[in-house]
This record gives sequence, structure tokens and C-alpha cells, in this order.
Amino acid sequence: MARLRGNPVRMAKRHRYGSSHAARAVTVVADLTAVILGLWILMYLLDANRANDLVHFVQGAARWLAGWSYNLFTFDAEWLRTLLNYGLPALVYLVLGHALAARIRRIEY
Repeated sequence: MARLRGNPVRMAKRHRYGSSHAARAVTVVADLTAVILGLWILMYLLDANRANDLVHFVQGAARWLAGWSYNLFTFDAEWLRTLLNYGLPALVYLVLGHALAARIRRIEY
């Protein structure tokens, strides 16, 4: 039988560190918003049919999610403008969402 090293209370705390449902929900929402924004960038770059309902829905959702940074960059190249105007919010949502989730995990215990 292997002997456990370290303080048992400390080990229990470490185990509970990653088990927060609220933190997991924040992470899922942040990841989902980044996926929607990334999907719109991909659809735009691949010149998806904008008359398609799925493409139209993704474009509307991405525009709403990136509303605070819409037309932040005004490059002449349309593809670069789309990449930055939707890529920056995706990155911000990921970083802030995961940072908030880590903070929630630390607070809950």
C-alpha cells in the first residue's frame, strides 16, 4: 500500500479546486462566444453563402457579440478588418472568461 505524502487537508483542497460548477459555466460561455466569432471569421474568409440561414445566424450572433469592437480597425483589406474586428473580441472573451473562472474557483473554497 502506497503511503500518501503531504497534508491530507491540503490534498482535499487541491482536489476541490477544479470542481466548481459556476466556474465551468463561465468557461463554457466564454468558449462558446469565441467559437461563434471564430466560426464567422472562417465563414467570411471561405466566402460562405450569406443567403444560408446558418451563415446568417452566425453572422448576426457574431456581430452582436463583437458590437463593442465593431469597426475598431479600418484597414483597406476587408479580410484583415474582419479578422481583427471579430478576432480581438474572441480573444478578449477567452482571456477574461478563463481568468474569471479561475478567480471563481479560488473564491469558492
